[in-house]
Amino acid sequence: MNRNYKDSVFTLLFSDKSRLLELYNAIEGTNYTNAEDITINTLQDALFLDRINDLSFQFRDKVIVLIEHQSTINLNMPLRLLLYIARIYEKIIDNNHIYSRKRMAIPRPKFIVLYNGKEYLPDRSVLKLSDLFAVGSNTPPFRAVRVGNAK
Repeated sequence: MNRNYKDSVFTLLFSDKSRLLELYNAIEGTNYTNAEDITINTLQDALFLDRINDLSFQFRDKVIVLIEHQSTINLNMPLRLLLYIARIYEKIIDNNHIYSRKRMAIPRPKFIVLYNGKEYLPDRSVLKLSDLFAVGSNTPPFRAVRVGNAK
């Protein structure tokens, strides 16, 4: 119950574009002033009308920022954020263009987790999706391989 209350207060407070811009400026050390540069695109669960992620917004059509607020350390956050960003891209892109030969320009994702729990965590730390893979590998995760006799 307490966790839901904290989540609600956090998301309600920063559902205002001006406050969200203040938060972004504080985290990034920037001083942007135009809150209209922000388009909020926080995911909603259609079935239960409940938020899936805490905060998500697009900034100047260049960056998608996902901010999660945690009071407990969650080492699975990279996977959760991957799932969130995939759903957000599905919302904002024209799906017909993903099959086009022309390269699409998509906003760069930026993932931020704000932690205020009792367990020790350094002021800044990095969690990597690759740390969650069951088997490590030096092979890049994506390779295009030619098959057949196409020229």
